[in-house]
Amino acid sequence: MNMSEMTALMPILMLSLTAVVLMIQASIKRDQAVAWWITAAGLLLSLWGAGYARDFVQPVTVLLVVDDWGLFFTTLILTASLVTLILSKESFSPEGERKEEYYLLLVLSVLGAVILIQSSHMASLLLGMELMGVALYGMIAFPEKGELPLEAAIKYLVLSACASVMLLFGFALIYAATGDLTFAGIGAKAGEAYAREPVLLMAGSAMILAGLGFKLSVVPFHMWTPDVYQGAPTPVTGFLATVSKGAVFIALTRFFIEGQLYQYSSLIFALSAVAIASMLVGNWLALQQQNIKRLLAYSSIAHFGYLLLVLIALSMAIDADTNRLIGEAITYYLAAYIVTTLAAFTVVATLAGEDDSLSMIGAFDGLFWRNPLQASVLTVAMLSFAGIPLTAGFIGKFYLMTVAIQSQLWVLMGALVLGSAIAIYYYLRIIFAMSKIPPASIKLGSQGDINKGPRVEFGPQDLLAALLMLLVLLLGSWPQPFIAFAGSL
Repeated sequence: MNMSEMTALMPILMLSLTAVVLMIQASIKRDQAVAWWITAAGLLLSLWGAGYARDFVQPVTVLLVVDDWGLFFTTLILTASLVTLILSKESFSPEGERKEEYYLLLVLSVLGAVILIQSSHMASLLLGMELMGVALYGMIAFPEKGELPLEAAIKYLVLSACASVMLLFGFALIYAATGDLTFAGIGAKAGEAYAREPVLLMAGSAMILAGLGFKLSVVPFHMWTPDVYQGAPTPVTGFLATVSKGAVFIALTRFFIEGQLYQYSSLIFALSAVAIASMLVGNWLALQQQNIKRLLAYSSIAHFGYLLLVLIALSMAIDADTNRLIGEAITYYLAAYIVTTLAAFTVVATLAGEDDSLSMIGAFDGLFWRNPLQASVLTVAMLSFAGIPLTAGFIGKFYLMTVAIQSQLWVLMGALVLGSAIAIYYYLRIIFAMSKIPPASIKLGSQGDINKGPRVEFGPQDLLAALLMLLVLLLGSWPQPFIAFAGSL
C-alpha cells in the first residue's frame, strides 16, 4: 500500500488511532471527561481526514473504494456521531467510571460504519457490519439500571446474529455461482452465472438482501425495531436510526448497482413487495403508538421503504439523466432523513432523557408554553418527516415522486402517497399535543411549570437543536446548492 492509498484511508486511520488512544487512556487513568474530549478530537480529525482524502479518491486494494460519494456520507455520519457524542455527555452520569467504555464503543461503531460505506467486497462489507454491530450491542445495554436496555440489546444481538448468518450463507452461494466476492466482479460474472446456475445466484442475492433488510428494519424484518428503539438510551437510538441504517443503505446501494442486481426481475419484484409493505405497515403501526421513540421506529421503517423505491427505479432507468436523478434522490433523501432524525432525537434526549414515561406523547402536552425552542425544533422535524413544504423532507419526497413518475412505478407511487397521507396524521398528533395548554399541575423535570412561564435556560443541547432545525429549514427552503453538490458526486 503506497502513501496515496494511505491518505485516501485517512478517516479510517484517524478513527482507529482514536480507539487506540482511548484504550491507552483508560488503562493509565480512568477519566470520563478526558475520554469525551479524546473522542471529540478523534471525530473532528476524522472529519478533516474525510475532506483531505477527496484529493486521493481511488480503489484501495479490492476491499475498499474511496470516492466522493462515499466521502460525503462518511462526513455525514461523522457529523451525526458528533451529535450523538454531545447528547451522550449527560446521559450516562449515573454510570460513573464506566463511561470510558461507552466512548470506545462509539468510536468502534463509527469505524465499522465508515468501512461499510467504503466497502467494495463481501469481506469488507461483513467486517464493517460486524464491527459496527458488536459495538452497538454494548452501547444499547450500557445503562446498569432498568431492564429495557438489556432486553433491547439481547433482542438485537440474537436477531442480528441470525442476519449475519444469512449474509454469510448468501455470500457463499454467490461465490459458488460466480467465483468472485468483489461487487464489480459479481456484476461482471452474474449474467453468465445466471444462465448456468439461476437458482443459486437468486437464492444468494435474496439472502444477502434479507440480511441487509434486517439491518434496515424493513418489513418483514422489522419486529426488533420498536423494542430496541424504546429500550436503548436515547442518544444510542438516534445513532442507530442515522449512522447505522445510513451506512447499511449505502452499502446496499453499492452492492445493488455494482453487482447489477437491478437486471433481475424476480429480485426487483421481491424488493417492490418489501418496499410497499414497509411504506404501509410502518406508517399503519406508527398510528397506534403512544411512545415517541416507538413511533419514530415505525416511521423509520416507512422511510427506508420509500428509499427502496429509488433502487427499484434503477431497473427502469433508460438514460444518463434518469440515472443522475436517481443518484441525486438517494443522496438528498438520505441526507434529509439523517438531519431530520437527529433533530427529533435531540429534542427527545433533552426533554425525556432516559425516563420512559417522559417519552410518551402525553408528556409533550403544552411544550410550546414550557419550552418554545425545543417545541419548535420538534415541530420542524415532524413537518419534515411528513414532507411539508419549506422543509428538507418536502424536497426529498418530491425527488422520490419524480423518480417514480419517470420510471413509471405507479404501484409504488400509490403506496408512497398513501403511506405519506397516513403519516401526516401521527406527525401532526405530536404537534397538536405540544400546542395544548396542559393542566397547571403538570411539571416535567427542568422544563418549567406552566404557571411560571417558559423555560429560559439555554444549554449546549438547545444550541445543537436550533442548528439542526435551521439546517432542516435551509435544505428545504434553499436546496439548490446541495442539489448541485449532490449532482457532482
